[in-house]
Amino acid sequence: MITVHHLNDSRSQRVLWLLEELGLPYEVTRYQRDAKTMLAPPELKAIHPLGKSPVLDDGAMRVAETGAIIEYLLEAHPGSGLRPAPNTPAGRRYTYWLHYAEGSAMTPLLLKLIFSQIPKRAPLLARPVISGMARKVDASLIAPQLKAHTDYWEAELGRSEWFAGDAFSAADIMMSFPVEAAGSRIGYGADKPKLKAFLQRIHARPAWQRALERGGPYSYA
Repeated sequence: MITVHHLNDSRSQRVLWLLEELGLPYEVTRYQRDAKTMLAPPELKAIHPLGKSPVLDDGAMRVAETGAIIEYLLEAHPGSGLRPAPNTPAGRRYTYWLHYAEGSAMTPLLLKLIFSQIPKRAPLLARPVISGMARKVDASLIAPQLKAHTDYWEAELGRSEWFAGDAFSAADIMMSFPVEAAGSRIGYGADKPKLKAFLQRIHARPAWQRALERGGPYSYA
């Protein structure tokens, strides 16, 4: 039996979604973030030294990192149609977006999160100065990067309905988290109709909805 070590409001929601798309039976072991720090609980370190989610157990096999888990599951269960044929334009786009989602895309999003938290954790007397510095870094460095990335996503979804081409694939599952997180942190206005439509499409998928039921409350829903 497959077990997913699942942290609330995290990347592991994508693993539950993929398992639902594949129609595989699985169990969920839930972990809750600390309400103040938003960090994962120490119990996750008993599962993986970094104490992060997702981690997937499949019999004696343990796999960490969302992209690695997705590749493992699709290799173990071929014929799903969720991975385009290799050495094709769609296959090359698929590989790119699969890795881009946790590479280039998440860096500015993590910086956005970190710099929003720094003033809250600063000493009270220093908070006004630190808040001002954090705002300047956000405005001069982080916000322009986020705009560049979200503009890029919008343009790519103008080429085709899905990130790897005309067919839904696991690349869309991987890209769902950065697209959802960016929508939550900076919002999508009238200039991002393709991204808003992408979110509507994925959230309407029955497998996504089943995964939400299994995973529990998800702030990016």
